Amino acid sequence: MIESISRTTSLGVGGTSAVTDTQSAALRPGAGVSEAGGADFGAALSQVASDAASTVRNAERISIDGVQGRATTQQVVEAVMQAEHTLQSAVAIRDKVVAAYLEISRMQI
Repeated sequence: MIESISRTTSLGVGGTSAVTDTQSAALRPGAGVSEAGGADFGAALSQVASDAASTVRNAERISIDGVQGRATTQQVVEAVMQAEHTLQSAVAIRDKVVAAYLEISRMQI
């Protein structure tokens, strides 16, 4: 699953992420600003997708560490909860994008 997220991120397509401490960097003023001075939505979306993928990878790594006895139960639970929150946010954003696309496609020209 993580590989498919990474492939999606590398294509510049994606709809993921919660606004967490690590992911809020993409939302701060000036992030993803193009040379023309406007915000580059594609770059911001790509950054958020990349951050979401890294959050899920981190949770997976910590879970494996927990099974091997190198991480505490609390660390595992926190990492998994953060990944779950990220995934829920990704699904919500995807749903909003699909709804917006459907609304635009129903507009009469």
